[in-house]
Amino acid sequence: MKNETIAAEIYKCVAPSSNIVSIANCMTRLRLQLLVKEDNLEEKLKKIDGVLGVHDTDEELQIILGPGKAAAVTEIFKKLAVQDSKMQIGNAEAVHEKIRAKNATPIKLLFKRIASVFIPLIPGFIACGLLTGVLAACAKIEPSMANAAWWKLLATAGNAVFFGMNLFVGYNASKVFGGTPIIGGLLGAFLAHPGLSSVVIYDTPLVPGRGGVIAVLLAAVFAVYVEKRLHKIVPEMFDLFVTPFLTVLVTVCAATFVLQPVGGFISETIGSATLAAIDQGKAATGFILGLIWLPLVMFGVHQSFTPIHVDLLTRYGVTVLLPILAMAGAGQVGASAAVYFKTKNKLLKKTVLSALPVGIMGVGEPLIYGVTFPLGKPFIAACIGGAFGGAVQANFAVGARAMGISGLLLTPTTDNALMYLAGVLTAYVTGFAAAWIIGFDDPPENDDN
Repeated sequence: MKNETIAAEIYKCVAPSSNIVSIANCMTRLRLQLLVKEDNLEEKLKKIDGVLGVHDTDEELQIILGPGKAAAVTEIFKKLAVQDSKMQIGNAEAVHEKIRAKNATPIKLLFKRIASVFIPLIPGFIACGLLTGVLAACAKIEPSMANAAWWKLLATAGNAVFFGMNLFVGYNASKVFGGTPIIGGLLGAFLAHPGLSSVVIYDTPLVPGRGGVIAVLLAAVFAVYVEKRLHKIVPEMFDLFVTPFLTVLVTVCAATFVLQPVGGFISETIGSATLAAIDQGKAATGFILGLIWLPLVMFGVHQSFTPIHVDLLTRYGVTVLLPILAMAGAGQVGASAAVYFKTKNKLLKKTVLSALPVGIMGVGEPLIYGVTFPLGKPFIAACIGGAFGGAVQANFAVGARAMGISGLLLTPTTDNALMYLAGVLTAYVTGFAAAWIIGFDDPPENDDN
């Protein structure tokens, strides 16, 4: 189906617009909050050609569409909702607050907000990570290429996401937490400014960039708090001039003496703990992470790891977590392949065949919701495959220069492509073997699920 048709079919299932509390999307899902859900809503949505799966929580309805398509369909869906002219924003917001108060804990909401700061950065990491990986491969094939002007130009472009990281995080954090985005970006630039190295306080020179994105996040959130307080006490006629001035002045002082040192401690702790867990635990650590990752993805809480990936990338240039976690998807590919060869159900074979290519490329939701999870035992087999693949990645400490991608697409961004592929193959084989041995209840031919 075309995106317009998919959006229209989904809208028919959840309409009218007065029933829709909020519309949002992530990389692969259209996320809706509804006032009322029909008993057979999930079944209706799953029958729409183009919908890869549906995950319903108390807080929101997640309709899995795949990367790229999720954003496109969401934009069209929003236009349909606006055109409906029946949306009651006031009532919807009131219900939204009730839903949040009932189902969301403060910690859960905080992690959701923090993830919202970093998720928009993912396309930049993908582009720069792939570019850097391709250039590295070219340099290995022909080392003299690294001296060419075009190679240096593209290498600079591949590093650009790190050069602007503090600005992006500061801007997004202020926006997400309700402040003035440009002030957050300004503070991000300040914390990374080379001029800080010439400032000596108590016989100690300041360190530009200390604390990385964690320090920027703390400074931006603190600035939002200061800005909101000032809006309440500064007379309206002076607000435009006084509030931003005082916000920056107060936050710069707080960041220099408190927030940047605290951010540095947190960032160093995260990095050291992650590296220590993998260095000391090696295969055992990778096994555990690979084993539990698919359930985390299924429940949509995997995005809380995004800030950790960003911090590791900023501090070390690679994230050693992503290759491990990516093995969960590879294990699922192996388990689904076993289902394909074992099942007698033609519809199930067709589902596996259509979902496997995107699964191999790293998009796992179609296989989760279309194959392994509905069948039960293959989902367990996929987790087992992910565990063994994760053990290989952790044992060799494979790192990736990007985030937001997985599967074979992650290969050129890794610092050890050969061992990464060895881990992928391990996950494929063990996921396949586990699914073959554990087995599953083959659905009858007339079962549409």
